[in-house]
Amino acid sequence: MTLLARGTAAPARRPSPGSPARTGARRRAPAHALLSKTVVNGLLALAACYTLLPVSWLLIAATKNHRDLFATSGFAFGDVDLVANLRHLFAFDDGIYLRWLGNSVLYSVVGSAASSLICVATGYAFDKYDFKGKEKLFALVLGGVLVPSTVIQLPMYLLATKAGVVDTYWALLLPALVNPFGVYLARVFSEGYVPDEVLEAARVDGAGELRTFARIGLPMLAPGFMTIFLFSFTASWNNFFGALVMLNDDRLYPVNLGLFMWNSVTQQQPEYYALVITGSLVAVLPLIAVFVCLQRFWRSGLTAGAVK
Repeated sequence: MTLLARGTAAPARRPSPGSPARTGARRRAPAHALLSKTVVNGLLALAACYTLLPVSWLLIAATKNHRDLFATSGFAFGDVDLVANLRHLFAFDDGIYLRWLGNSVLYSVVGSAASSLICVATGYAFDKYDFKGKEKLFALVLGGVLVPSTVIQLPMYLLATKAGVVDTYWALLLPALVNPFGVYLARVFSEGYVPDEVLEAARVDGAGELRTFARIGLPMLAPGFMTIFLFSFTASWNNFFGALVMLNDDRLYPVNLGLFMWNSVTQQQPEYYALVITGSLVAVLPLIAVFVCLQRFWRSGLTAGAVK
């Protein structure tokens, strides 16, 4: 028999695995987990509806003719006339919309590809090479990330005027090559994806620095390249203010600036409403296609540097 000292409480007994207390705890835990999951899923569903609501309205409105566009409510279908709207859009003003769409593809694809390659090479150099003033120069690059693009549009316009490239394709292609945020991301990608030991082995085998980057560094940085390309592509496709400042010739307009010019005359000419709505729907499709096709690179690139 064990004797307890006077005034000393007996130790509390833990419930056995099959006791009612332990069983009730197991029953309550799934209820809390289910409630938490329901709340999270509900918030995600609300966010998805909020995001897709304008796109849904745009898709429905693009199927209506001019009469149903004003005679029916925003989310009510009228006579489906999407094919006729597309034909009218692409044939209007000698197919100027197709030219604007091609200009946007040129600005976004060519400019973003060149910009991404420059960013990857620069970030690789910042990571793998030691040179005087490297960190100060990189701090200057980071400072460029903090400057809004709209602030530098007037100085860029003055520089473009001196260079004689205003109202040309180069007026939008050349500024797209400078991407401080892309350089920062490229350095992070290089630290996470390119081991120094692999580069040293290539140098021992006699490969030069340019060949080492082209044959080893660049393939390893492919996820980072695609991630920077997606960010640059989206920024170039939506670059409205830069095009508004730099371009006067409507044959050089990107699609967003062209749609803005059409929308500015809808008060005097309401028939432009159908063109603007259908054109806006078509302008969204390339962005969706690019993200769907390249999302696997984007997902893997966002995790760069998480594990080293």
